[in-house]
Formats: sequence, structure tokens, C-alpha cells
Amino acid sequence: MASPFRYTHAITARIPLSLRTRGEIDLEEAKLQHESYVKTLRDLGLDVIELPPDENLPECPFVEDCAVVCNGIALICRPGDPHRVPEVEAVRAVLKKELDLPLAEIADPNARLDGGDVLFTGREFFVGLSKWTNEAGARAVAAAFPEYPCVPIKVTEHHRLKHYVSMGGPDVLCVSRNKESQEILKRIEREATFTYHTLTLQEEAAANVLYINGTLVTRSVDEIPLSTQIISQKIDTPRQMLYMSELGKFSNGLTACSILVKRSKHIKSL
Repeated sequence: MASPFRYTHAITARIPLSLRTRGEIDLEEAKLQHESYVKTLRDLGLDVIELPPDENLPECPFVEDCAVVCNGIALICRPGDPHRVPEVEAVRAVLKKELDLPLAEIADPNARLDGGDVLFTGREFFVGLSKWTNEAGARAVAAAFPEYPCVPIKVTEHHRLKHYVSMGGPDVLCVSRNKESQEILKRIEREATFTYHTLTLQEEAAANVLYINGTLVTRSVDEIPLSTQIISQKIDTPRQMLYMSELGKFSNGLTACSILVKRSKHIKSL
């Protein structure tokens, strides 16, 4: 069976100048970090589609929240922050026109769903019930992907689910030692249909990782020094490290800046 963590394409969006309106940020450093992020995706074999920056949408680089893609179907999200809803249109157009994916739309007008709250383990979905995602949003994920169990998981209002837990490899949940991450992990373990290994890291920011095409992408050693040591001891897969100090201020971190897609059909040149 093909790995659920093998991808062919990624959607990203460049950094707008207006991102600085969201708080203190070194904008030039953020742009450099994003460029390195995109280069790493390409180095890992992905065809990266880069959306232009939209000055009217300061958080547009955090495309993860706009769609959930699994088994060749794209569920179009409905961000919990109404100011971010227009971000979805550009992502929808790419998924449909450039990637030719069938789209699933959320029928319930009361549903709210951010992609950063949706964790796919390769076997089942966990959907964080957060400030941005509600139970109706979780039901939309279950409806779009009925072949997988889908479990709502309560999280705090501070962050989305994948800030606290992400996939560090096949059947490996990556979490931090902090209280919130550990409580969420317990809820997942109670509700899970399948059994997972756990990689527990020291720094909170270390819990958000990307596992792509056999490579684990983590934050830089300067940002997560203690966790880097643990990862080196526990994980023997190839690794890439990226600086996310600026981009991580307003998002989950590594997962937030891309929508990962696996396409089996050849895409015609546009």
C-alpha cells in the first residue's frame, strides 16, 4: 500500500507586507524563511505552486487552513476567523484548475473548519475543536472522507491542534512535554482506533513537524536545541531543519505554510 505521506505537489503563498499588521515580525527574515521552506519542498521532490502575496489578506501564507486534501479529494475549509474566509478562493482555484482535484464543499452554514485543526495519521482523522473549528466542521471532515474514522478532540483556545501534535512518521505522533500537548495526547490515545508510537520533545514549538516523502522536516537546532538531540537519538530517517521563528509567531509553524497533495494523474502544462 502506498504511503499516505508521499506527495507530488504543494501549494504555498508568498509573504505580503501586510503580515506585519498581525504583530511584531521581522518581515525580511520571514520572507527568507519562507523561501527556504519552499526550496526544501522542491528539494524533497514536490512541484510547488506559489500563490502571489495578497496585501488584503495578511495571513494568506498560512494556506494549511484553507483545505484538507486526502485520497485525491480536497475538502474546502471554512476558516473560523471570518477575515480569512477570502483566502479560500485562491486555493480553491488552484486545487480545481491546476491540480484538477474533485472538491468537497461544506454544506452546513454553521460549520467552521481550519485545516490546522485537522490531523490525518494515515489511518484516521483527529479534528481539533478549537477557537477556529467547531463540531459541525469536524462532521464535515467525516462526511468528506467516510472511509476513515474521524474523531473530534478538544483543544485549548490558544492554538490549533497541529501546534500540539503532528505526524513525525508513519504511526508516529510528535508532541511536546508541555501540559496542553500531553492532555491532548491522552484524549487522542483514548479515542484512537489505532495504536501509535509517541515522540515526546522538550520545546513546545518542536511538536509541529512535517514528514514528507521519507524525510522529517523540523525546526532549526537553534530554535529547538533539546528536542533536536532527542530526534537525533530516536529517529533514523533523513532530516531537514528550517528556521521558523518569524512564521511560527502567527501559525502552527511548519505544517501551516503548505497544502500537500498527492496526484496520480499527469497534469497538463498550462
